[in-house]
Amino acid sequence: MTDDSPLPPDLPHDLRSRIDALFARWARPDSPGAAVRVTRHGREIHRGFYGMADLAHGVKIDERTVIRIGSQTKQFTVLLALMLEAEGRLSMEDDVRRHLPWLPEYPETVTLRHLAANVGGLRDFLEIMVLGGLPIGAPSTRAWARRIIGGHGGVNFRPGTDLIYCNTGFFLLSEIVEQVSGKTFNQLLEERITGPLGMRDTRLMRWDSEILPRLADHHTRGPDGGWHKAQWGVVLGGEGGMVSTLEDMTLWLANLDAPKVGTPEMIARMSAPGAVIDGIPSPYGLGLVTCRYRGLASIGHGGGVAGGRSESVRFPEAGIGIVILGNTDDMGPFSLARRILDLVLGHEPGPPCTAATAGRLKQAAGLYRAEDGDDVFGIAVKDGQPVFVSNMNSGMPIEQVGDDAFMPERGIVPLEFTPRGDGDMDTRWFGRPRRFRRLADAALPAAPGLAGRYADAATGFEAEIGEEDGETVLRLSTPYGTWQTALEARAPDLHLAVPWRALSDTPPKPGAIDAGGWEFTIRTVADGIVLNDDRTKHLHLARTA
Repeated sequence: MTDDSPLPPDLPHDLRSRIDALFARWARPDSPGAAVRVTRHGREIHRGFYGMADLAHGVKIDERTVIRIGSQTKQFTVLLALMLEAEGRLSMEDDVRRHLPWLPEYPETVTLRHLAANVGGLRDFLEIMVLGGLPIGAPSTRAWARRIIGGHGGVNFRPGTDLIYCNTGFFLLSEIVEQVSGKTFNQLLEERITGPLGMRDTRLMRWDSEILPRLADHHTRGPDGGWHKAQWGVVLGGEGGMVSTLEDMTLWLANLDAPKVGTPEMIARMSAPGAVIDGIPSPYGLGLVTCRYRGLASIGHGGGVAGGRSESVRFPEAGIGIVILGNTDDMGPFSLARRILDLVLGHEPGPPCTAATAGRLKQAAGLYRAEDGDDVFGIAVKDGQPVFVSNMNSGMPIEQVGDDAFMPERGIVPLEFTPRGDGDMDTRWFGRPRRFRRLADAALPAAPGLAGRYADAATGFEAEIGEEDGETVLRLSTPYGTWQTALEARAPDLHLAVPWRALSDTPPKPGAIDAGGWEFTIRTVADGIVLNDDRTKHLHLARTA
């Protein structure tokens, strides 16, 4: 269903049908999908519902279908913290350990502002759970999460000196707002935000197993290629646990434009850079992401949970607001919102990139590793187009941002890269130049002497590496669980952790760099191994045997 009221004459006459075409693959009675609304200067110019909320019972998605919004929760958590700061109950410059003394002593002070801006340097507890053998789908508790966070005093970087998206920071913020207010997150949310705005169906849903009126099922593709219900066992809070509807999130987006709850100053703080890193403003503010697309400022946040993806974003200079709530993880709302903007502005949908430069990127397909560290990214070709891949994503569209400069189309990855004539990549991260060397396109022999046992006493991580069924296998044991993965060498000292064929229903093809291509990297050093991925850096395990 789409709105059929007349469009303003300065908009493309076929705008609605072209937006519908973006979502056509989900607009089926046998597919989950999305609810979408587009406004301009406060007036709705498109409303569409695509696919099903409940495949088993044939229930369509509509205006009031309740869908998880994932990390969009973070903007609500920050606004609650700013409201409490205005009342003198906390300060965003407080040391986090002032409120939560059970936390480990970090090398330097981490403030609440650092947490809200994703510049605190803490390790992401959800990532550590998975690395530690406690699958995110297995039942767990907030107490488990506190134990995991409390066991990791090591940091990814010094506070304020870099940006890595971190759910730990917002877990801790939500604990603090509950502690200093004496109320639950839901009580605060309803009292201060959703109640006054009339957001009747927006709340924190801590468990995926909860039952709520009009709650959509959430979906993922199974090994058989069909749709499966998706569910996490982790208990979610202010880092990503909220549900909402298209109607409610439109009210929220309007509040960010003209605040009825919070103040203009609070919203401005949320949108402004949360840190200046090496002279470059961070795209992440305090709970909101600010970047640019086609010369326009973009302010918003996305969300990803089990079987769900969402995005709410404003382009203030154009007066455009876009809300996308999807009940499938087979969707990229950040990019879809930009394709909608393309159509509103009269462009053909797609990130700016000429055919010639797209061809150059296709020729550069492969894996690249920082010459001064363990960071790895890849360029792959998906559906005929070059995409940016890492261990955390299945392939982002690539945007051309200069004559010979490119960026992944994602607001919180401030990485520019340029293919070199010698096959390597020049990159800039917050203006810092780094050269990335191309890794081998096929697996190499495993590093000599890699087999053995390794451990880190501080975190309780233990690893055993050996040969089995013709593969190099890593068994990782932690206080939370165990898991096993295969190691594939791509440089003499660097191995990718990939699904072990003996345990995988869909083993990767040799040399694959797709969504299942690698989980993390293992680098061999003189006294052990170092584990590294997009959100966990420099986890050193010393050789014990």
